[in-house]
Amino acid sequence: MIEVEIYAPGLRSESAMMQLRNQMDSFPRVRYKVDARHDLVYFEIDRPGDITQQEIHQIFEAIDLSPRFVGQIPAELKSGITTPLEP
Repeated sequence: MIEVEIYAPGLRSESAMMQLRNQMDSFPRVRYKVDARHDLVYFEIDRPGDITQQEIHQIFEAIDLSPRFVGQIPAELKSGITTPLEP
């Protein structure tokens, strides 16, 4: 399992939280937890092909947030085929 922590300033707003939920519907195999008080999202990914680093960026950019990976980005997320997300 791969665990990733993302800092996304502005996430604590209610509209951003709802938009994040909508974006995550595209990735049913990826579990996530939100720490709204600190603008953090914790991802748990069982299989490396379930989501990539680019797709994580697209999720947050679609809701006008700038994601910042906390710590080292796992190599498994740096590769893979991505598909553009609908806003």
